[in-house]
Amino acid sequence: MNSDWTGELAALATALCFAFGSTLFTLAGREIGAQLVNRTRLFVAVVLVIILHWLTLGSFLPLGVASDAVFWLALSGLLGLAAGDAFLMQAFVLVGPRLSMLMMATSPAFSVIMARVLLDESLKESQIAGIVITLCGLALVVTDTRGQSGVLSSEPDNRRLYIIGLLCGLGGSMGQAGGTVLSSMGLRGGIEPLSAVLIRLSTAMILVWLLTIVRGQFLPSFTRLRTHPRGLLRLFGGTVMGPVLGVWLSLIAVQRTAVGITSTLIALTPIFLIPISYFVFKETVTRRAILGTLIAFAGTVMLFT
Repeated sequence: MNSDWTGELAALATALCFAFGSTLFTLAGREIGAQLVNRTRLFVAVVLVIILHWLTLGSFLPLGVASDAVFWLALSGLLGLAAGDAFLMQAFVLVGPRLSMLMMATSPAFSVIMARVLLDESLKESQIAGIVITLCGLALVVTDTRGQSGVLSSEPDNRRLYIIGLLCGLGGSMGQAGGTVLSSMGLRGGIEPLSAVLIRLSTAMILVWLLTIVRGQFLPSFTRLRTHPRGLLRLFGGTVMGPVLGVWLSLIAVQRTAVGITSTLIALTPIFLIPISYFVFKETVTRRAILGTLIAFAGTVMLFT
């Protein structure tokens, strides 16, 4: 670990970026649709990262990257940014950023389990306890009928959408976990973090837009964006905060401090979202929800002790 705290500060900044970015994506998704937000933000992110790559590293594209690193990073982009984030964007629309990012708190637990299966890493007793505690904290929050602004009412449609939203959040969490494990494999060769971000984003963007073309949604996507300038502006802001600055800072953190410290600090995102959700979305954040969030965070910390 470096003594200058660069990695720790980068991880903390990542959590803040993800908190504000998820808020902007939620506002945009409720205006123009979750999947349109996902594919457009990937395109915008690739353009911005290419420019940033040129300004900081002197080339528009990553050069001299080993083929095996490209493979793992590309696979990470497909799983984490194309599939995982598609689920996450839908969760934002259905249950809001606070609950969605709280479901993402399970990502470190999934990462530990995947590392056990794929990398043959052993599970400690403290990690098993951390997974259980995280799930207990989540259970406290998601069953809090007073803090969900009516989505847990007796209306079947409301309950169904709420459950779908939570499942989408879990899908996003699993995608991010898989992407994190694969990214760590791609970063072993000492590749520049920004180059790694560009490889991941580009791969995800190409896949998502190819599917858009196949489904005949290419031109309708641009029409909808043109008629919703406010949604496009929010989408742009969320892209800068999340896939560009947030992902870049997270990879800097992974390279400059322990993975456990990085994951723990990034897991602060749901806590940062409590005041944001209260002021922006007028959510009723109960003491039970706050307690559950803190318990889930404590469980996440235990995964890396």
